Amino acid sequence: MTQPLYIERWDLECEFNNTDHRTDLNGVDRLIVRRGQTFTISLYLRSGTYQPGISSLDCIAETGPQPWEQYGTRAVFGLSDSIDTSRWSAAITSPPGDMATLAICSAPDAPIGRYTLTLGQSGRIDFILLFNPWCSGDAVYMDNERNLAEYVLSQDGIIFRGSYKYTIPTPWNFGQFESGILDACLKILDMNPKFLRNPGKDCSGRRNPIYVSRVLSAMVNCNDDNGVLMGKWTGGYEGGVSPMFWKGSVEILRNWNTQACQPVRYGQCWVFAAVACSISRALGIPCRVVTNYLSAHDSNGNLAIERFIDEDGNMSKSTEMIWNYHCWVESWMTRPDLKSDFNGWQASDPTPQEKSEGVYCCGPVPVRAIKEGALLFKYDAPFVFAEVNADVNTFMKKKDGSTSKVTSATAVGQKISTKSVGTDAREDITHQYKYPEGSAEERDAFQKANHLNKLLQQQQTRGLDVTIKVGSDIRKGCDFDVFTVVANNTQTVKKCRLLFGSCAVSYDGLLGGNCGFKDLLNVELSPGAMRRVPLRLNYSKYGSLLTEDNLIRLAALLLDYDTRETFLAVRNIVLENPQIKVRIMGEPKENRKLAAEITLQNPLPETLDDCCFSIEGANLTGGQVLSQRLASSVGPGEEAKVKIYFTPTHSGLRKLVVDFDSNKLCHVKGYRNVIIGK
Repeated sequence: MTQPLYIERWDLECEFNNTDHRTDLNGVDRLIVRRGQTFTISLYLRSGTYQPGISSLDCIAETGPQPWEQYGTRAVFGLSDSIDTSRWSAAITSPPGDMATLAICSAPDAPIGRYTLTLGQSGRIDFILLFNPWCSGDAVYMDNERNLAEYVLSQDGIIFRGSYKYTIPTPWNFGQFESGILDACLKILDMNPKFLRNPGKDCSGRRNPIYVSRVLSAMVNCNDDNGVLMGKWTGGYEGGVSPMFWKGSVEILRNWNTQACQPVRYGQCWVFAAVACSISRALGIPCRVVTNYLSAHDSNGNLAIERFIDEDGNMSKSTEMIWNYHCWVESWMTRPDLKSDFNGWQASDPTPQEKSEGVYCCGPVPVRAIKEGALLFKYDAPFVFAEVNADVNTFMKKKDGSTSKVTSATAVGQKISTKSVGTDAREDITHQYKYPEGSAEERDAFQKANHLNKLLQQQQTRGLDVTIKVGSDIRKGCDFDVFTVVANNTQTVKKCRLLFGSCAVSYDGLLGGNCGFKDLLNVELSPGAMRRVPLRLNYSKYGSLLTEDNLIRLAALLLDYDTRETFLAVRNIVLENPQIKVRIMGEPKENRKLAAEITLQNPLPETLDDCCFSIEGANLTGGQVLSQRLASSVGPGEEAKVKIYFTPTHSGLRKLVVDFDSNKLCHVKGYRNVIIGK
């Protein structure tokens, strides 16, 4: 006859368990464990001793407000001879005595979230269960320690912005282990409309990273729910801050969590993606931010972007745009709902662009499915396929109301980028999304996707050609030349009109004011000839027109008088911000006060007022943003310099993220990697 164990008290051994489960950076004041992996609790017995084969202990693990065994949100199990890692199980691993070591293992597919564990009649303990990419039975299992260190444990990273010709690494503090962030992430799951409608079913769904990723894709934006971020791409940022203000996810998630789940204002694509990455890593899903340069936004699902210009080359507004770049996330998981070929990286996009199943969300869709043109696979494959492969069709709307096709070579889906594992270098992952242009595999993928127009376009050659060239050193504050090159590849003399213009542009393709323009009515090109035409861009003209993206769109329109054909070249250039220099003063050690001496030279021919430096970094600045304003203005060519003190709390390689802001030079980013000793 069995005898139940009567427990006087227990010790959750949080420091040992959390360290063993790689959750100790969340703190060791509560139990946070990963599924499919054993954790231990020390039991101090009220009376009697543990006796193998005689002592019993009924355990009940429950999550969510409506725990139910059929949903997998309630598990009932007793003591076994040994732990079974394939299901909820418990075993005593210590010798007989008045203290017993209880080993418990959750099922590797148990729903994640907050749990209550009832131990017989003696007590209830609370713990948090996360995905476990170190467990081979978990759907997010990743068999590479360096990748796990990068995509789960790393609290900072690099997001690539700028343009495909000039990629700009932007530092970001993911901060997924900072105080309060895991609680905010769990609250996001509890605020999602699916949970509010049917909490039992939603909590059951949390066993599946596909389901959780799709929920996060919807909840990081606030378009249909009490989501985290409100997007804004036009006008000012009244009632909030510019998306460029943010240096990390911590402040955003804390603001949302402490302000009654009101959306934080404002975000744009890299902010949405970075916050989604922080939440995914916090929950245990390997995740990375990806940037797609020249990213198509296809709103009608025809795998084509249609844009219109007038006879002066001015672009009309459209819901279909080519973004200078667009960021989303990839999460690592198996796809048991698809073929095994489609396990691995799954793309999902939290930026609200188009609705999916009635909600502003996108994905997850296997990256492999995009490459293969398998557009019937869940979720939202056609939209992501178009982002990296869409045709771009340009038409001229003439004054008489007629339209004509414009020849233009615009290739979307360029230099798809993410941070390399273990370094701050850019890794080009374009080959994971598409086969080499012109290859037989690409042809097969396009045929599968019914994207035959692209194949026809690749076979066309052009008699007249127009391209845009720029120098390598284009700095904000300088005057500089850009060039259009026109070439006649025919056997006859060509007489043409050339319009070469420039205007400010936001990263999502919204056009601003004119920065410089040239109209040449009589360009004559002999057979095989080439002509290079310069356009001077002056800071006095473009300086007040630039958005915070520092982008200028160049467009050259060439009209053949004989054939009436038109040719268009478009290129976005990014103006380089000055470099922020960071010098660490003092010996970098845990819990030792350090100073960061930060300098920036004013590159503009005008004075900077309201200058402010800010810093933040995971385990460096106590989860806070530390700021210091300059007391005086900074004249042209002068240096802005401050010293900001901070105290690291953990050893290891950390990233100190820096921001400089002023009235004329806004949100310049910089960073310094710091190795903190013990």
